[in-house]
Amino acid sequence: MEIRAGEWRKFSASRPKYTAIFLFLVVSAVFFLQRNINVLKFQNKTTPTTPVPNRQHINCSHHQLSPEERRLLDSIAWPETPRLPVPISLNTTSDPAHSTFTILPVRAGGQWHVGDELEALIQIGDFQGRPKQYGGDLVIARLHDRTLSAGVVGRVVDHLNGSYTAVFPLLWEGRAQVEVMFIHPSEAITVLHRIDREHPDRIQFKSIFRSGSVSETSVCNICLPPDQPLCNYTDLHTGEPWFCYKPRNLSCNTRMTHSKGGFKPNLMAKEETLFLRGVNMKVFIHASGSNITVLPKEQGQPEVKSSTVKPEPAGYYYQGAWQALGGAAVRQFNNASSISQCLTDKVVHLYGDSTMRQWFEYFNTVLPDLKEYNFRNNRRTGPFMAVDIARNILVKYRFHSPPVVTGAIFLTNELRYVANELDNIAGGSNAVVAISVWAHFGAFPIEVYIRRLQSIRRAVLQLLNRAPDTLVVIRTGNLRALTLGIALTNSDWYSLQRDKVLRAMFSGLNVRVVDAWDMVLAHHLPHSLHPQLPIIKNMIDVLLSYICPPKK
Repeated sequence: MEIRAGEWRKFSASRPKYTAIFLFLVVSAVFFLQRNINVLKFQNKTTPTTPVPNRQHINCSHHQLSPEERRLLDSIAWPETPRLPVPISLNTTSDPAHSTFTILPVRAGGQWHVGDELEALIQIGDFQGRPKQYGGDLVIARLHDRTLSAGVVGRVVDHLNGSYTAVFPLLWEGRAQVEVMFIHPSEAITVLHRIDREHPDRIQFKSIFRSGSVSETSVCNICLPPDQPLCNYTDLHTGEPWFCYKPRNLSCNTRMTHSKGGFKPNLMAKEETLFLRGVNMKVFIHASGSNITVLPKEQGQPEVKSSTVKPEPAGYYYQGAWQALGGAAVRQFNNASSISQCLTDKVVHLYGDSTMRQWFEYFNTVLPDLKEYNFRNNRRTGPFMAVDIARNILVKYRFHSPPVVTGAIFLTNELRYVANELDNIAGGSNAVVAISVWAHFGAFPIEVYIRRLQSIRRAVLQLLNRAPDTLVVIRTGNLRALTLGIALTNSDWYSLQRDKVLRAMFSGLNVRVVDAWDMVLAHHLPHSLHPQLPIIKNMIDVLLSYICPPKK
């Protein structure tokens, strides 16, 4: 159900005295009506008492892989590592302290100019100082200058022999410094891949079932061994599975809450030594001579040469502002007035995880006339709604359905599948849809994430078929700070694999992308699941530039 800006203006013109009161009542009524309708839809789309087929092992896929899914899996295949000894020994594993990188000489002329490419050769050694003979390490790189607040991502090529090449476009004049970060040794990625396949239930979830004064707590997950009766909450529209162990004395229909439970590392002897912060996880590789000077571009030279390394960076920072490469120009929205003007007569639907909730919080903080009505909802998962009555702006946020790794959510019917929500909006030229779904899927096999994206893609296609002028924006995942526990459930390697799948899934569709991966990696601020305000501001500038592109 949509709130139409034209109807607001028509009433405002005839009844200016009561506009504010009337609109608040209308918005409240629509919110509660939509909430109740969707609760009924949620109840109709789930079959909590459907029997679950007996399975001899945990299966998170719940379906045979399609040719598309197999192609996606092949496209993200990672180099294999030789079998590890048990218990593990660090001696032969990758060690950033015994690794180095070297800036390769300019091929001709002996100088770098804007528009050129710079290459750095990275050589990985083990803890005994010997060069590694195989690839598979996760290494990232950027070129930056703090004085200019400039930065760009380098694309890293694995030569599968212990050496890597980082390639950077040169986009600004002056100084630039190469920075190479070692995220994981190849041996750690082998472990991550193993536990991903063998232990898809390593994060536990739980729900409270309640009827009157009787309550029970039960374990829930996408992946549950059928060693006792299960409640099946598979969504009938999307086919997304979710299960809970059936309470002993209560029915499946009495489920009330959702929350994260425990966590099982599932590591073998000494495998934790592959995930040591400051030793072999998220460590800079040092090298002498990492600084260069970039001269103005040569006469007749293009601004940026086409790179042989794909994909090319989405953009770069200069003086703290994100500049797009090969896409739409990015405007700077530096005050509430310019943002409000862009959003006037718009309905903005924000769906996904807490990295999308940051966008809602940004609008709610920066725009003083945007008033939030959260109706005592969960501060982490919402749903939230904010309205600027004078400018006919409506901003809405809703979390995606499980898996949701968070504290207690007291009404499970407030968690909706993004695909189902998209099916319930009309779309149109006044509608903006932004989606971010990635952060809660790291602890599950990639097939689970592929299935979720497939249902969202189908809903996006249906939305664009019925309302082609709807703006749909996809936010990618980003790097984050890592500890042992986070690495085993939401490592940057897991995020990178899902990032590749996300881009492939929406390639060719009439959607726009906010490249959070590049925007976090290219910035000097530390990696964080929830990027800091300067990065969020630049993301919002990209979003608003899609809504209100600069005039040619």
